[in-house]
Amino acid sequence: MRKVKWGILSTAKIAQKELIPAFQRSVNADVIAIATSSKMEKAKEVADRFQIEKAYGSYEELLNDPEIEAVYIPLPNHLHKEWVIEAAKKGKHILCEKPAGLNTEEVLEMKKVCEDEKVLFMEGFMYHFHPQHNRVKEIIKSGEIGEIKLMRAAFSFQLAQKEGSIKMNAKGGGSIYDVGCYGIHSIRNILASEPESVHVHALKDKDYEVDTDAVAYLQFKNNVRAVFDVSFGLAKRSEYEIIGTEGRITVPRAYRPDWYGGDGLVIVEKDYVSRTETIQGDQYRNEVEHISNAIIHGYSPNELEHPFDNTVNNMLVVDACFESMETGEKVVLR
Repeated sequence: MRKVKWGILSTAKIAQKELIPAFQRSVNADVIAIATSSKMEKAKEVADRFQIEKAYGSYEELLNDPEIEAVYIPLPNHLHKEWVIEAAKKGKHILCEKPAGLNTEEVLEMKKVCEDEKVLFMEGFMYHFHPQHNRVKEIIKSGEIGEIKLMRAAFSFQLAQKEGSIKMNAKGGGSIYDVGCYGIHSIRNILASEPESVHVHALKDKDYEVDTDAVAYLQFKNNVRAVFDVSFGLAKRSEYEIIGTEGRITVPRAYRPDWYGGDGLVIVEKDYVSRTETIQGDQYRNEVEHISNAIIHGYSPNELEHPFDNTVNNMLVVDACFESMETGEKVVLR
């Protein structure tokens, strides 16, 4: 089987811990180069550890390598736009960590360049590629829990070290960018609808000037509601729940089933009876293989499981969250 030749822009922790191993587990992708913008020794050390053929001392050098077909971008959020555009202009397909940009304007600019250069772009919502979510949608479609009226999502953890953390960087840090985007994405995905309004209450760190905690209320058509909460200071949670007129579905490992060896759980409760389905999946590998397969077979951008339009729509809600956070008022989207 042909393998797509990938390069990685940065030696970021997520690249080393999650994505490079996922590339190595995949059947259709091969990381052949990694680059750093700082210490060349770091790129060489990571390349040696993961048996990556090439190490570069700048992102430009990697993008100029004609052998590389696609790049993975795990840079800090405020650098996504710059390097997505640079990669696209060099004809490289792109997998970029979420959130794709800092606002909708940035994302639309990135989208235009990728379309002009005819390269595929996919935002790295890895959780989306675990099969438990399709199972949830199957159960909903079956009518087992009745008509959906409410969805709740939560993603939180204790951020032990604030100093030096990109999560606390005033340029693209904070709980909404870091984990709130997952809640928004999953709510939109499971409800298969876009919110009509958003109202957010948040706590900001006075020293770092970023949101560390947030609770959001989303209103959808037909009086369907959703709530998500995120935090850098609460117990570790990664979950969502869908409540219908006849029952409910709980997904307690929604975003990070990899914390549990890839085992996702779907719990269905109805008429005082509960059943639990365990669903195995390798979400990072599935993500890598999906976009690599799209590159190999020449998919159009809209044939991706997570196309650019979905990225734009998610960012519209993120923008509304920040607007509501600042004004304290409900923001109407559509």
